[in-house]
Amino acid sequence: MFFKKKLQTHAYDKAAQKPVIRSSICTGEKVAGFQDLATGRFADVILIRSPEDLREFCRLYGVEEEELTTLY
Repeated sequence: MFFKKKLQTHAYDKAAQKPVIRSSICTGEKVAGFQDLATGRFADVILIRSPEDLREFCRLYGVEEEELTTLY
């Protein structure tokens, strides 16, 4: 009846995408996602409301926090 959630990791194309955080300079809202290297298009994945959200994004996609760049 009560089951533990399976920890899943999701994959992204490391050759075509890079993990980034998009931050609004007006409101300070931050969204983690991936930027397509060919087109520059940003695909949002998760809204960052706390440091735990950022850690969860990094855990799910196997990204180190040092790899993330910030777009304004």
